[in-house]
Amino acid sequence: MRKWNGLMTVIIFVLFIVHAVCGSLNLMNIAPILTKNLAYFMLGLILVHMVISTILTAKSILIAKKTGAPYFRENRLFWARRISGYAILFLVFFHTTAFGEIVNGVFKLSYFSAFKLATQLLLVLSVGVHIITNVKPVLISLGIKKLKHRATDILFFISIILALASIGFIIYFIRWNFV
Repeated sequence: MRKWNGLMTVIIFVLFIVHAVCGSLNLMNIAPILTKNLAYFMLGLILVHMVISTILTAKSILIAKKTGAPYFRENRLFWARRISGYAILFLVFFHTTAFGEIVNGVFKLSYFSAFKLATQLLLVLSVGVHIITNVKPVLISLGIKKLKHRATDILFFISIILALASIGFIIYFIRWNFV
């Protein structure tokens, strides 16, 4: 189950990169590339990933309970991964409703407020924490050697993608409110 979850994580990661880059370019009014179908497919994979991760987390908690040694303090990274993952799920709801709504079968843009900007930046932050804390475990589950070099490259690359997404949200907010 862990191997499948690791492979699914890589697919989600690639889809996230495409969605983030295309969405950012769209929000900045550089290139109107819509990724709705890709986003729904990615959301489906995220939900499956969540179910598998929840099952694995429940097993870990049961083992900790059975042994009587939960080591919560020593497992901060483990809990950061879980909490950031559930934060992403919560914030994805705001992401899917932030830009518009369907009224009488027609998509209409909705006002992009400071609250919506804050939820989108929190989503970027949660995704960043989730990816940063999970890079090494995913590389290990895929059997990739030379972790430090690969993890550093991935973290640098994802930092650029997350910065681009943040800039896209901020520019979109400025366009709605000040232009």
